[in-house]
Amino acid sequence: MPKYLAFIIILGLAGCCREDTPQPDNDVRSASAQIQPLPDFSSYQNVKEKKNAFFSYLLPLIEEANTRVLAERQIVEKWYLAPDELTERDRATLQELLIKYRVNTDDEDEQKALLLLRVNTIPPSLVLAQAANESAWGTSRFAQEGNNLFGQWCFREGCGLVPEARGGSSRHEVRAFESPLESVESYMRNLNSHPRYRELRELREQEIEQRGYASGETLTEGLHGYSTRGQEYIDEIRNMIEHNKLNRYDQQPLQENLPAEQQPVPRG
Repeated sequence: MPKYLAFIIILGLAGCCREDTPQPDNDVRSASAQIQPLPDFSSYQNVKEKKNAFFSYLLPLIEEANTRVLAERQIVEKWYLAPDELTERDRATLQELLIKYRVNTDDEDEQKALLLLRVNTIPPSLVLAQAANESAWGTSRFAQEGNNLFGQWCFREGCGLVPEARGGSSRHEVRAFESPLESVESYMRNLNSHPRYRELRELREQEIEQRGYASGETLTEGLHGYSTRGQEYIDEIRNMIEHNKLNRYDQQPLQENLPAEQQPVPRG
């Protein structure tokens, strides 16, 4: 059995080949995830309460972003398993995904293989730990003024906020986002597409093949290059995952990661 076919079967996404495959839609957002502004986490005096508030706020955004990635993945799997069933809309979406995930080859088999490796969810524990670390639990200037939870840079003048400690010869800014959700989606796209994080994506594939889900704690080893602090940064993120017991979110279906009051009410 081909490696990528086994990978698909393990994921259990058997509904990928219906003609009504869910399509990514930039206008479709969870209302709660899109509308809620970033709270003032600095108002919390109790550290435990601040952490709980931060995780409770961020989990629905992670849910939303990962759900959108899964919708994209279903189209990729449909292309791999049943290409004759692709609709014109499917094909147009695939062309967009090739650009979005930086697939720079004309070979169709390589395109499929690269998309299968890149278009997949990011473990919630990793997202939570990196967001907490990079944004100082949502209190940093870049988080509060630019909705940037992950320290992502940009290099076009006016694209973000100028760091106060930026050197005279430097031209980077810390990117500003319209919403915290946009920051989460951009962060996930970065891990899923940048050549620097190829090891992370390969570790994710191995994890899913071996035990059915990917652990954020394991994937930290694929973060080389995310910070100039190197292994020290990786160890710090791993320790945050362990200390806050964030791995518990990685083994749950997406909806179960939401706080109880934000889960949808079952209908019928």
